[in-house]
Amino acid sequence: MDWNDNTYFDICVIGSGPAGIIVALEYASNNPEKSVILVEYGNKNQSKENALDNSISLANKVNHHPPYECTNKGLGGTSATWGGRCVSYDEVDFLDRPVLEGNCTWDLSLFEDVKKFMAPAARYFECGTPAFDLTELRHIPYKPVAEGFKKGVVTDSALERWSMPTRFGKRYADDIERQHNLTLLQGVEARDFSSPDGDDNISYLHVREVRTGVLTKIKATAFVLAAGAQETTRLLLRNTQLFNNIGGKPDALGKYYQGHLSGKIASVKFKGNPKKTDYGFIRDTDGTYLRRRFQFDNKFLQANNLLNTAIWLDNPLYFDPKHRSGAMSFMYMAMITPVLGKKLAPPAIAHSVTKGKVNNLPGHLSNICRGLPNSLLKPASIFYKRYLLKRKLPGVFLFSPDNCYALHFHSEQTPNAQSNMLLGSDGESLIINYELTDADVASVIKLHEVLDESLKESGCGELKYWFSKDELPEAIKTMSKDGLHQNGTTRIADSSQLGVVDRNLKVWGTKNVFVCSSSVFPTSGQANPTFFLGAFAVRLAHHLNKVMTISGPEKITTELIEPC
Repeated sequence: MDWNDNTYFDICVIGSGPAGIIVALEYASNNPEKSVILVEYGNKNQSKENALDNSISLANKVNHHPPYECTNKGLGGTSATWGGRCVSYDEVDFLDRPVLEGNCTWDLSLFEDVKKFMAPAARYFECGTPAFDLTELRHIPYKPVAEGFKKGVVTDSALERWSMPTRFGKRYADDIERQHNLTLLQGVEARDFSSPDGDDNISYLHVREVRTGVLTKIKATAFVLAAGAQETTRLLLRNTQLFNNIGGKPDALGKYYQGHLSGKIASVKFKGNPKKTDYGFIRDTDGTYLRRRFQFDNKFLQANNLLNTAIWLDNPLYFDPKHRSGAMSFMYMAMITPVLGKKLAPPAIAHSVTKGKVNNLPGHLSNICRGLPNSLLKPASIFYKRYLLKRKLPGVFLFSPDNCYALHFHSEQTPNAQSNMLLGSDGESLIINYELTDADVASVIKLHEVLDESLKESGCGELKYWFSKDELPEAIKTMSKDGLHQNGTTRIADSSQLGVVDRNLKVWGTKNVFVCSSSVFPTSGQANPTFFLGAFAVRLAHHLNKVMTISGPEKITTELIEPC
């Protein structure tokens, strides 16, 4: 390391995933006279395993992916295997509802403030203009998702936008290197903060070189924890001295861990013209891929005490050759091939396709032979668009001449104190407890019923369930598996009695330590959190830009700011 204990930085950012890179670049580029250090645990020559992930234990392996499938170490963090889906949170996510049992600790004014920073976030993610409803795009005329569909309680205009996908490490490595006031330090672990002084200031952080174990002190005016939910939470749990001035760590620290329930329990059979069903991707004027989702009216969700949920058209289960698609069978067999499968998709995404099953290979071969030559031509076209172009085809959705599509649900979880992250008895290892509640499952079932009723009422179609009514709860509990979307464990709140950070992401009990991780989100909504966290990261960089115009942590305040 090329500095001593007297080297001083204005900002120290811990973690170089999308949030950390955005904070570091946004602040450094807007403040060329200020110094920034970006600290990353991983390095270019790291081994396949690491001590941090090896020291995580899961209490629930059915519903939570293993550590190595959830995060990545190294420059760019988890964006190295991120699918690229960019989705906004919704108004209802910031409204208190009885089903949340008082655990919605952020509010609508914060939502409105964060939305101001979506445009610069979208530039970092390379996902086009941050319009997340089809009605906001005047150049793409609205038409129903399927013939006969009528908007009401169920809407069909919500959009997901797709990044390149942007691998933040590769995409921004040159930008980081060119930024003269930004230092990248790789292969080091953030270890111990100093205790707060009488003014709640933290003066330094000890970091440990992963390879040698050598400790070095980093002094900074402000520290930003952007190491992902798991490692940010672990770091705070290990450094409870940060909370000395407020009488101890907040009760919420490590608790209320949430992700999403996700899976398929039904198909939709539309009655209209199959060629009028908008089953696949839309292209924006800049080439960005968009896709529509069924969602539910915010007022309806609040009035009926239901959890925010998105449902989208999908393919049948790949592993079951009953779909009779030669192209799907070919892609399934490629995905289960040991060497090829690992190159085609990250483990968690591959699991969502194959479900970890090698199933009825003769049936799949029969589909491929019967569907020739399209069984090979369609996958070849998809391979070209998905792997050889700069803006890659985000996924594969095949036309159904029967106008029948599987439905994929993606649903909010209730904030549950029993779902948590705890330190082991050694004070170093991390124990993850992750649970699905009956309320989570009941909401998924109810909203499928609402969708079914809406489609029947308009004459558009109906749902075909894959399980009996009695089987649905257990089926949902068994199929749902997360750990990729990590929310809640350092949540935003207006006091340390309710949360861990304030609305500007400052850790309670300190004046100059901030968290920029989806762990600050008190509710999980229907959206995967990556893009919305990016908006928070831009907002935090601008907040630090404003409060640190006069150097020194004593000038750090909690006022809201406007984007530049």
